[in-house]
Amino acid sequence: MRGIPGFKRLRLKIWRRCALLLLLLWAACWVLVSAALFLLHRSVFSDSCTDEKSHRILARLCLDYSSGALTGDLCEDLCVAQKLVYKHCLYYDRGKKVIQADWRGQPIILKSKKESFSSYQHLSMLEEVETQDIPETELLLMVALEVKNALGLELSNNTMGPLWTRKKGPRWKAQVASMWSLLQQEEYIYFSLLQDFSKHVLRIIGSCGHFYAVEYLTAGHAWHKTLFPLENVMGPSLTGHRSRVRAIIDIALSFLDMVQHFDNDFSHRLHLCDIKPENFAIRHDLTVVAIDVDMAFFEPKMRDILEQKCTGDEDCNFFDCFSKCNLKIRKCGAQRANNNLQVICDKIFRRWFSPSLRGALVSLPLQLQLQKAVQECAQPGHTGAMGHQRALKSLSELYHLLRVTQRELQGPE
Repeated sequence: MRGIPGFKRLRLKIWRRCALLLLLLWAACWVLVSAALFLLHRSVFSDSCTDEKSHRILARLCLDYSSGALTGDLCEDLCVAQKLVYKHCLYYDRGKKVIQADWRGQPIILKSKKESFSSYQHLSMLEEVETQDIPETELLLMVALEVKNALGLELSNNTMGPLWTRKKGPRWKAQVASMWSLLQQEEYIYFSLLQDFSKHVLRIIGSCGHFYAVEYLTAGHAWHKTLFPLENVMGPSLTGHRSRVRAIIDIALSFLDMVQHFDNDFSHRLHLCDIKPENFAIRHDLTVVAIDVDMAFFEPKMRDILEQKCTGDEDCNFFDCFSKCNLKIRKCGAQRANNNLQVICDKIFRRWFSPSLRGALVSLPLQLQLQKAVQECAQPGHTGAMGHQRALKSLSELYHLLRVTQRELQGPE
């Protein structure tokens, strides 16, 4: 019996030692994992969005401007006249820098795919010859080749206006170098080419070196009850439930206009492969605007992206764009199996058209019709002519039902 207390003490001692060893092992593992994560993602840790870093980036931009390395129509206001003033950093994402500023009392957004001017590919011919001696036709050809490489489009010289507005002068070399850095940013090319043809893309205000400025609009958010902050768009006038619902119907119609516009009004269909509220904004007239087109592709580029090797349909998914796997040749189809409308119905319209949003403002039969139309539209369709006809039917039906809903919502609050 006397041995039992001694045995208990021995067992307790062993247990304490084991616990201590486990604790030390856990601590060592935690340190190793933390160190590995830091080494793997140190670029993320160092790329935090801070005012200090943003000021440093803009100071470097102005230093390059003062040295004559770069130029742009906004450089003087940013670096000399102080009419373009930094407000705060919005986000740094995968290298992209997005900064809010105030330009002559107007809020704007500054964007660049990379932090520094030197990070962009240098145009070697600038060192080989005097820039003034480079024929403009040769420069236009270089622009066209860069557009083809970035977007998969072939453009003629007479369509280069939005991308080539530089004129020869004392800063001609810096102009060409700055233009070349902007042409290495697909989003800048999209906005430049489309701003005169589409109200559904951001307007470019100007540039300084590799940074370009666009109009300021508040992006949507998935956590927002109405997906888009309507109070920022319409102000105090949207105080009542009916006004908010009317605005949502108008925005939904603008989404349909955008879909039809991107499908039919360019030389090639424009595919949106990352559809979420954060990539769109609403102007004061309730027009939908695509504010992030890093994942937008015209048909030729879309076909190149989709046409990959595969062992199943899941290998043919590219974010919100996907095709089907041909198992006989183990290759994804070049034709997209879904479309912009289907994804918008799935990710945007499903959230809007529910009884909890509209309440008793819209008659129950119309509510049920609209919900059914959205559900059918959100289902992935067929490829080819059958899929095209189905998309046209959904588009027409949604247009009709939303117009009828508009009429029912007319009247005082």
